[in-house]
Formats: sequence, C-alpha cells, structure tokens
Amino acid sequence: MTLHIPTLADPAPRDLCTDCGLSRTEDAKRCGRACQFIKPDYPALEAQVHGRARGDGDEHFFGPYRRMVRAALSPPSEGAQWTGITTRLAERLLEAGAVDAVLTMIPDPEDRWKPVPALITDAADMARARGMRMGYAPLLALLEPARAAGHKRIAVIGIPCQVYALRAIERDLGFESITVIGTPCSDNTTTQNFHEFLALLADDPDDITYLEFRADYHVELRFKDGRKKLIPFLKLPISDLPRDFFPLTCRTCVDYTNALADITVGYMGGEGEQWLLVRNERGEALLDMLAGEVRLSEPGDKGKRAGAVKGFLANTERAAGGLPLRRMPNWLRPIVGWMMPRIGPRGVEFARARVEMKAVETVLHLRRERPAMMKNMIPDHVWRLVKPYGIEPGETERRAPDD
Repeated sequence: MTLHIPTLADPAPRDLCTDCGLSRTEDAKRCGRACQFIKPDYPALEAQVHGRARGDGDEHFFGPYRRMVRAALSPPSEGAQWTGITTRLAERLLEAGAVDAVLTMIPDPEDRWKPVPALITDAADMARARGMRMGYAPLLALLEPARAAGHKRIAVIGIPCQVYALRAIERDLGFESITVIGTPCSDNTTTQNFHEFLALLADDPDDITYLEFRADYHVELRFKDGRKKLIPFLKLPISDLPRDFFPLTCRTCVDYTNALADITVGYMGGEGEQWLLVRNERGEALLDMLAGEVRLSEPGDKGKRAGAVKGFLANTERAAGGLPLRRMPNWLRPIVGWMMPRIGPRGVEFARARVEMKAVETVLHLRRERPAMMKNMIPDHVWRLVKPYGIEPGETERRAPDD
C-alpha cells in the first residue's frame, strides 16, 4: 500500500474558516490573499486557469466551460457515491503515470463519515477514497508533504473553497503541474452535526452506509443490510436543525460549481446520472482518459425554476431574520412531493435553480450577519444571479470596478 496520511499541524485561529488546510502550512499568512471568504477575485483566477473569465449564457451560472455532459461510468465502481467517475479519473492519472500523487480524502478508520486527508501514489488505493464524507477537511495541508516527498506532478480532488485557495497560491508552489478534479459543494457541517442529522432520518442511523441528495427531489439512504430508503426533500427535518448547523461560510458560498477546477464532477444537471463540466484543455484530456469506460449524453433541461427560487427566497428571508421557517401542512407535502419531480426544474434547469438559491442565500445571510464584509466577499456574478428576484446591492455592498 502506498498511501500516506501525514500528521497535520493544528489550524491557525481564523474567522469564517472552513479549514481548507492552508492555515496548517508553514506560511499560514497566505490565507489573507488566498481565502475565498475574504476578497475573492474570480475573473482573475478564471483567466489564469482557463484563459478567460466566465461569459454569458450558462457560464453566467456555472463558470467557464467547454462542454457540459451527462455521464455514467459503465460498469459503476463498487462503493462509489454515484458511478465513480471522480475516483476513476484519479486512478487513470496514476495508472498512466500522468501524476505522481493524488491529494484527496479517505474515511477515518473510526468513523466512515469523517474525512481524513491522504496522499495516494498507487492507483489501487484510490478505491479507499470512494463515497461521500461530511466534515471539515484540511486538504491543502498535504501540499507541503507532497512537495517534501519529491512529487512534481500532482492531482487534487477538492471542493470549491479548497480549490480557490489552491489556485490563488498555485504559481508559488513549485510543482510542475497540478490537475484539479472538482466536486460541487454547498452546505458542509461538522461530522458530529452530521451524525445528529442522520439520527433524525432513521431509527438506526449507525447502520446508514450511504446518503445522497438526488436530482429527483429525494434523499436516498442505504443501510448495512441492503435496505434503501427515499425521503422527499419536503419531508427532511431541516427546520428541526439548530441555527448554527450550517456555518456562515457554507451559507455564503459563492462558488457552488467549483469554477476553478479543470473538470467539475457533480450531479445537479444529471437527472439521475453524473453531470460534468469540462472546463479547459486539461479537463478534456482527463475525460478522454475514460474513453470506452464512460457513457456520455446531452443533459436534459426541463421545467421552470423561478417559482422554486422565489419560494426559497421567502424562506431564507425568514431564516436570515431569525424567524422560524414556514412549515408546509402535512396533508400538502405528499401532493407537492409528487408534483416537483414532474413539473419542477430538472436537468440543467435544476442546476441553475440551485446556483441561484445559493446566491440568494449568500446575500441575505451576509446582510444580517456580516454587512461590512459584503463589499469584498460578494463577486459581481452573484449580484447578477440575484437581480431577477429583486435583490440589488446597496451603496456600500458592491465592490467598485477598480477596487
């Protein structure tokens, strides 16, 4: 086995921190210029990574990309969250000798849901990285051990806040190449909080082996004994969670789709399969490595998102104002739950809706909790996303063009 789990330094105390790992490195002061939650500059980093900033159309929602596809690995990888495309891409890089090591997460031996950073140099060990975990994951703390081990070409599997910080310091790291396989991210929490959430979903939460938010408006649970359980979004006990269940950072994320990755592998536009955004030439080369193993098709695009986003806006305004969420009457939930997968936004329209919801959430929560930080934390693309819903920046809320 060639899998290295280094001992990490303690994180430096930071406000609005998701512990991407940068504060655990020798130069923790880099957080000031690399953190997504301080003063992000997406146009500059998009140009650095992709050769241009995002354009109009769907790039307005998802960031720069060359093509968008629905995909499924055939056959699916055993134990994967979806079909296993993310880990298979990393496996192929190692098998082909295109990278020396992969920086990723594996489960804690004592808790399958807790992420542990690992440096993988053997393709066979990538199987240990399959599946979903929940919790803060100091991935970038592995950069220094990777460099110390003599690795020159690395791949990183990361979420948006990790990838933003990586791209901000990429040119200073001294690697010959860094390939980034990105996954979308929205709402993270501590592993302990996640266990409490699981306990609200099932009487035997310790037997849950799999959880996924699906594009058909259901959460899927799988259990040790092979059982499966589908829970409609409308029946999730979200309103029963404590107010601080999701940290402010995750409620104000401005990059749901991981726009600075070479390829984003997610689910939102996949309608039951995976959804890929191939963002640049390196991303194209990555997908080409799965030729003959992956089934590709055009993503669907159905329904209208406006009603769903407006409903989310109304609930978020209440939550950001400290008021209880509106609960739908129990008799109405099955009816709406039946209708949403049939007439609600699906495919790419579902993905647009989720991105707009995150933008709405960002503005409203920052207005309540950190108004002085809005000018620097909210990029222009977020203001464009919320404008159709009547949300406009105040005089002190938007950064000047040359600021």
